[in-house]
Amino acid sequence: MSGEDLTPFKSTVVLFFAAARLLAHDFWIEPSTFRPEVGATVGFALRVGEGFRGDPVPRSPDRIARFVLVSPSRETPIEGGSGDEPAGVARVSEPGLQIVGYRSKTSKVELDAEKFEQYLKEEGLERIVALRARRGESEKPTREIYSRCAKALLSAGGAGKSAPDRVLGFTLELAAGKNPYAFTTGGSFPVRLEYEGKPLAGALVVALNRDAPAVRLSARTDAKGNASFVLASPGAWLVKAVHMVPAPAGSGADWESTWASLTFEIR
Repeated sequence: MSGEDLTPFKSTVVLFFAAARLLAHDFWIEPSTFRPEVGATVGFALRVGEGFRGDPVPRSPDRIARFVLVSPSRETPIEGGSGDEPAGVARVSEPGLQIVGYRSKTSKVELDAEKFEQYLKEEGLERIVALRARRGESEKPTREIYSRCAKALLSAGGAGKSAPDRVLGFTLELAAGKNPYAFTTGGSFPVRLEYEGKPLAGALVVALNRDAPAVRLSARTDAKGNASFVLASPGAWLVKAVHMVPAPAGSGADWESTWASLTFEIR
């Protein structure tokens, strides 16, 4: 077979391993600054990794369902070209709390049974482990579809300390119960997790500080989808959660997972 004939095969292999890498790690938005001045242009990098340490994810237009900057008065698309790193840039046009949202399209991946079971346990998805066991599927490889719902909160012009986070309507979404830019370090910081617009109970939510990522704060959401953490350290924080359901008929997959993240900075 010629080198030309092998090109599609090589591309498929690369895409498969890229998808597996993206599935097995956290995904978040990392702005060039969490506290821009009004009029500043901010870069929004996408990151995939573990322990709040990640690799860049260049802009891929065919994977983006929505990528926006939501200011107090308007929603603006975050622009960029294919392959750009950071993945997008936007100008901050007014003071106040700025919400950055990224929603990906669905991707597919296949995992062997051992890797799938390991990641289910790591992400607090024991109910899926139990369901697979009841079905006799614990030793079976899995076909999965997955998507990402990432947010970041910024404070522009030193204003917006009283404005709350807002829900953007993502499939799985974390919302801050307090404005982090009015938050006092050492206090209790609440978050709410929603799935398809409704509170998601019993989900594992984890919070990580970029300067001390080995310390994982974790909590399960209550019946109203709420969880809280005592954030004792200043700096950038990543809050994350994963939800999984049986894949819809006709998807060619066994399970569908949705990954949510929220990044912000406190002082």
